[in-house]
Amino acid sequence: MRESLAGKTALITGAGKRIGRATALALAGEGAGVVVHYHASRDEAEALADAVRAVSGRAWTVDADLGDADAVAALLPRTLALTGGALDLLVNNASIFPTDRLADVTWESLTTNLAINAWAPFVLGRAFRTRVGRGGIVNLLDTRLQGYDWTHVGYILSKHVLAVLTRMTALEYAPEIRVNAVAPGLVLPPPGKDESYLDALVHTAPLHRHGDAEDIARAVLFLATNDFITGETIHVDGGRHLREFFGGQNPD
Repeated sequence: MRESLAGKTALITGAGKRIGRATALALAGEGAGVVVHYHASRDEAEALADAVRAVSGRAWTVDADLGDADAVAALLPRTLALTGGALDLLVNNASIFPTDRLADVTWESLTTNLAINAWAPFVLGRAFRTRVGRGGIVNLLDTRLQGYDWTHVGYILSKHVLAVLTRMTALEYAPEIRVNAVAPGLVLPPPGKDESYLDALVHTAPLHRHGDAEDIARAVLFLATNDFITGETIHVDGGRHLREFFGGQNPD
């Protein structure tokens, strides 16, 4: 049975841009209010909140540095204060994507990736369990977890940690809370790249095309509205995870 989002409330981290923005608008289209988390993208977050209010009538913005442990610990309580205690869905979308290879990855780079890409989602999910106690959590992973990412070593290791935490918390938080994940593939170019970056890689996906942020948003929406799925990861990548590069380096 499809669960209605009308009148419900979601917190989306890193919601001001790209996949987070598309997800916020998709949830709003189903009647959900959205708490738009941001760190540096204040203007984009405020503009998105206005767009969400125009659709569902309810939106808030909240800033927090997810690399700051105190800020992460305070984020869920601040969110609940904004919404009057209403919260039904947590979407852990925010992440960093720095370039590093095995030859130059540092402990500092690895721990920064872990703090933002894995620890912050876990802390927010744990607080969601203790302070909200029911609903859904959706984590954003990466299709390259099926293989390797040789040019973003700290990032991919942190996403492996989040993938394991997704499965562990799905078991630990059931039956009151469902925990699932979406693993995007070729949907958006990295910062500093344009669509030609994706076009050059479409041959690596069985469907021979790239997707867009709305494809990811629809997958999040599906997981948010299906109340009999937990511990699942949906790959939204045109089938690219089936061809991941186990034997060698990924193309840059």
